[in-house]
Amino acid sequence: MSKVQDYLIERLGIADTIVYAKKKTVPIHKQSFWYYWGGISLFCFIVQAVTGILLMVYYRPGPEAYESVRQITFETQFGWLIRSVHNWSATIFLVSVFIHMFSVFFMKAYRKPRELGWWSGMLLLLLGLTFGFSGYLLPMDDLSYFATKVGLEVPNTIPLIGPAIANLLRGGLEVSEFTVQRFFALHAVILPILYLPLLAIHLWLIQKHGNALPPTEEAKPESERRNMPFFPNFLAKDLAMWLITLNVIAVMASLFPWNLGPPADTLAPAPEGIHPEWYFMSQFATLKLVGRILPGMWGEAFGMTLFTLGLVLWFLIPIFDNDKANGVRSRQVTYFGIFVVAVLILTTIWGYIGL
Repeated sequence: MSKVQDYLIERLGIADTIVYAKKKTVPIHKQSFWYYWGGISLFCFIVQAVTGILLMVYYRPGPEAYESVRQITFETQFGWLIRSVHNWSATIFLVSVFIHMFSVFFMKAYRKPRELGWWSGMLLLLLGLTFGFSGYLLPMDDLSYFATKVGLEVPNTIPLIGPAIANLLRGGLEVSEFTVQRFFALHAVILPILYLPLLAIHLWLIQKHGNALPPTEEAKPESERRNMPFFPNFLAKDLAMWLITLNVIAVMASLFPWNLGPPADTLAPAPEGIHPEWYFMSQFATLKLVGRILPGMWGEAFGMTLFTLGLVLWFLIPIFDNDKANGVRSRQVTYFGIFVVAVLILTTIWGYIGL
């Protein structure tokens, strides 16, 4: 075994990686807890990839989509558990990504030289949301069918090109078995092809530039700053957070198994209070609110323009706030971030209780 170990270390360059990991350090301060959320996101993605592959063995997109999910849930041994783990890990994945994004934002970790890390992370978030949206329809039960119909109304409101985009996603004028086939291809093939290389670039950028210090720590003299070795100290704590996350996913999947409703009835009216999943609720509620103030096509166009403008501003934050010495601009960006968090939380709550 020692000969095999020496052979692999020499051929794969593992020794150099271990030396680099031992030299790499991670800052220790009151906000160090937020460093773990990127790793939690990565772990949840790995869980989704593994469980997604297992589900693909039995899933049949198209006319038999619902029946295949029913067989997975009620007939395949441990199928209900794998499906529940897949769905709960997806939910925790998106929660952890949002927490990671806002922690990066408020720690100013998007500043030079980490702008590419911010932009690659934003693209990963958008792809993650698309993962969630495309996967939600695949069971083709009553709730997922009508929620997807409602969700596709969002791109449909984009002026000029919106209807064409919605029809392309649906594979026609209505959500049908062709939509399931397209969403499955998007969910299982196209998105992973886009996501995995971008994830590799994002992780490489993090390793290259290291963990950013929050402004309060940067103001301290270097002699007062504390660090821990990445290997094995931080890595051990990161793996402990992965274990805690796995336990949370297992408990949620076991105690609250993912439900499968009745098969979608395309001729039935939409149930009362139907809405997209929680990660799209803020946008959906905002469009509803704007539509009440400014009804018709102009209200929909204004709502989409407002949302798109906010997303572009959020994406371009590293360009606006890239000077550590400019305290006024830094505070303005912080206030903007607090405003965005407040709007997302309030509109999401309002979407659940007020629609």
